[in-house]
Amino acid sequence: MEIASLEKFLQERIKVGGKAGALGDSVSITRDKNKITVTSDGQFSKRYLKYLTKKYLKKHNVRDWLRVIAANKDRNLYELRYFNIAENEAEEED
Repeated sequence: MEIASLEKFLQERIKVGGKAGALGDSVSITRDKNKITVTSDGQFSKRYLKYLTKKYLKKHNVRDWLRVIAANKDRNLYELRYFNIAENEAEEED
């Protein structure tokens, strides 16, 4: 999975003022190696960002292996992590 393609997907899909891709000066998306930062001048729904990320994962058929989770208690930082399959296999054996 390419992080640049996720950045491009978010730039094309985030709606500002009811129009997708028209970010203007109110929303900016930056990328550093393996990290994407979305900053907004006004209100921006964290749930909307999580929804778009899940949509991207499903589009690239990796939704079954990766999930979007909050990385801190404030829920202003999200990570993509692999599902822990080893725990599920241990539960099935019991």
